[in-house]
Amino acid sequence: MQKKLIMDEAQLEEYRAITEAVLFASDAPLSLTELSRIMDDVGEDLVGGCIEDLNEKYVRGGHGFEIRHVANGYQLSSKVDYAKWIRRLYRGRIPSRLTQAALECLSIVAYKQPISRSEVEAIRGVNVDGVLRTLLDRNLIRIAGRGEGVGRPILYATTGDFLRYFGLNKLSDLPKLDELNELLKDQDIELDEVEEQLDQSLFPRPGRSGGPRPGRSDGPADETDGKVVSTDETE
Repeated sequence: MQKKLIMDEAQLEEYRAITEAVLFASDAPLSLTELSRIMDDVGEDLVGGCIEDLNEKYVRGGHGFEIRHVANGYQLSSKVDYAKWIRRLYRGRIPSRLTQAALECLSIVAYKQPISRSEVEAIRGVNVDGVLRTLLDRNLIRIAGRGEGVGRPILYATTGDFLRYFGLNKLSDLPKLDELNELLKDQDIELDEVEEQLDQSLFPRPGRSGGPRPGRSDGPADETDGKVVSTDETE
């Protein structure tokens, strides 16, 4: 009986090692279903237990990485505490930061999706063609169909890469608008070392004029509304 227990523990340790190796090699989050399939369908419960055991091991060992639940999957990642050192490693190599204009547009899409270009422009007050192209190119937003308004405007929504970029597991993990308003009122907030604070007008409260209401997919008259007068913003 004791021999069987030892063999079972040895097999479990092997599964932990496989889980760790697969997550280390993957450049995208993997769900429990995917991990189980890779490991000859050992079962999602067993894989989930391996992930918990590995994270406990990392904590006990004082490691600088962990397995995070992000974008509906699991990914091996360095800890947030060491982000500034990681940024130093990649400084000057990859233009990973988003401009203030891109962050503002992305915030609007995230909180109001699905949303049309003209609705984003109505909130920001400037043309956003270039910024939307940048966000599409970086796969942070996607085309999510067409609205029911005049002209059937193209609608935009966030992607799985958006969740990964901001370390979120699902959209409901986004801060509530009331929480953001409280933070901006009480503190000086910096977004990725950008000194400008988030414009409160980006998040109009329901019932106020000047912006679309949550859940609406039909925007202003059409995608070529002439109310926007400023020039195109690009990253």
